[in-house]
Amino acid sequence: MKNLFFFLLMIPIFIFAKNFYIEPWGKDCDLLQTSKKNNEEKKSSILSKAADKVIIFHQKVISPVDGPRSHFRPTSSRYMQLAIQRYGFFKGYIMGCDRLLRENNEPWVYKKITIDNIEFKYDPASDKKYITLK
Repeated sequence: MKNLFFFLLMIPIFIFAKNFYIEPWGKDCDLLQTSKKNNEEKKSSILSKAADKVIIFHQKVISPVDGPRSHFRPTSSRYMQLAIQRYGFFKGYIMGCDRLLRENNEPWVYKKITIDNIEFKYDPASDKKYITLK
């Protein structure tokens, strides 16, 4: 009789009970980062494409004649090209102009790298160095 009573008592518990174990921080599958598919590339605007062509012209035609002058790595033209590709035309153009204003031979606060016994300022195009208001 006790077994029957216990069984009848447990039926509603099994029917209406929620999961006994709840992961306190969510599921591990939420931590996985989804990557973009290769065919889903970011589309460039007409301004970005035009700026890219102008920068490539500068890198292949004007810069070899004028000689290397950049004290940064990546060079200022490559920096502007990467910034425009990553952040769009307007923000990339502003980042590139800011970099051109800082292009000088004076010592600066940037990390320095040495390539072929020549010291360069290392300043990659990243979004974290500029504060954006949202």
